[in-house]
Amino acid sequence: MIALLTVIISFLGAAIIGFIPSKNARLIRSLALFTALGTFAASMECYFEYLNRSGGVFQHVIDLTWIPAIGATFKIGVDGLSISLLVLTSIIAVTGVLFSWTIEDRVNQFFAYYFALIGGVFGVFLSLDLFLLFVFYEIAIVPKYFIIAIWGSGKKAYAAMKLVLFSFVGSAVALLGLIAIYFGSGLQTFDLIQLMAEGEFSAQFQMVVFPILFVGFGILAGMWPFHTWAPTGHVAAPTAASMLLAGVVMKLGAYGCLRVAIGLLPEGAIYWAPVVGWIAVINIVYGALIALVQKDFKYVIGYSSVSHMGFVLLGLATLNEVGLMGASLQMFSHGIIGALLFAIVGTVIYSRTHTRQLHQLHNLMQRMPGICWVFIAAGLASMGLPGFSGFVSELHVLIGTWNQDQFSIWIIILAGFGILATFTYTLVKIHEAFFRSSPAHNPNAVYPLMTIPEKMGCGILLSFAVLIGIFPNVLIVILEPSLAPILEALATAAK
Repeated sequence: MIALLTVIISFLGAAIIGFIPSKNARLIRSLALFTALGTFAASMECYFEYLNRSGGVFQHVIDLTWIPAIGATFKIGVDGLSISLLVLTSIIAVTGVLFSWTIEDRVNQFFAYYFALIGGVFGVFLSLDLFLLFVFYEIAIVPKYFIIAIWGSGKKAYAAMKLVLFSFVGSAVALLGLIAIYFGSGLQTFDLIQLMAEGEFSAQFQMVVFPILFVGFGILAGMWPFHTWAPTGHVAAPTAASMLLAGVVMKLGAYGCLRVAIGLLPEGAIYWAPVVGWIAVINIVYGALIALVQKDFKYVIGYSSVSHMGFVLLGLATLNEVGLMGASLQMFSHGIIGALLFAIVGTVIYSRTHTRQLHQLHNLMQRMPGICWVFIAAGLASMGLPGFSGFVSELHVLIGTWNQDQFSIWIIILAGFGILATFTYTLVKIHEAFFRSSPAHNPNAVYPLMTIPEKMGCGILLSFAVLIGIFPNVLIVILEPSLAPILEALATAAK
């Protein structure tokens, strides 16, 4: 029941906030923060209970009859993989509220859509029924459109529509795969646990259906060449939405790829692994190189997200213990670091300089040193510097890649080149933004210090990036038993 509270608190908070008049902005912000903290408390309770679990891999299982005619049930539960993402989502929920503290326009509607989106995300991570997972997946898509179209900037209507269309196309493709699983199993059920234990799919079936599922979910993970919605959506979205898109929503797709596509169709995963590996390194290198030439600071972060999600896909393609662990860690790591980068660029810097164009930023290190140092720390974390979560996750992915016998040596070389490209664009953009003089901007402008909500938000996100970087076992200890059934299925399929 504790796990379900994350969904209940989110939707209940959205409903209550939506009915409060917008003029009561302080009350709405306080209630939004209280709601987010409630989801964080519930997710952390799930974490600590899972550490002391007894019994099977999945805990807090609720199984209720829902649509018996098609074998769909309201079945939810958590394992270490889903708990790590519940915790991630609740952290982004809390910090997103802090970085949205100054929103005045229809603040009640903003936070209502915000928590409706978060509730849908929680539901996806909890679902142990494929039909229920799809329903929550769709619920998470709709609020994104309104948040970007109403509170976004620039080409916000175009970006919102593009994001939603890509999301719906991806979910429609994934639905085809889920229907194929339903009929192909012969069990006439959407029960994920039953399908993993009893589902028998021929090798030919898996080779055909696996790419359908993987591409369907991979679209939302920013997989090349279907990634173009991501930078456009990130840039147009308000800060909290950018944090959710990069930090959590892209993880929905990766989660589906791992939990459903690889978990249920291991023979198909083995067959298509080299192709996924090549797509992943294209993600890594392409995203990094495009980030290097961007002039809009937020586009830099947008394309860096595409690149870092490539490491998630590469880890998934390794199909071995170290690589899958790296992919799972990278989902959490990029969620934290990506959210922090978007928060600093989209709110902390933009609210003071009123520009995201790098050539218009004038020697910011002298005029907002504290803010610049926080971004530099986040940039170092994004580069994978030892001591931050990015180093641990990407190291696991690279070791897993080396151990994958199906991969060409060029996949390993290109992955390494992608890391060098990440170092390059990060250092270049830090110099352009903070240390370069620009005649295009007012050199005498005085910028205010970070507000208390901004300091709290940055502190929370940086703390988790360092925590996982120094003590990765905090996540590894709950992820290992969750990945074990998938690895067992892969080992059986490889025989």
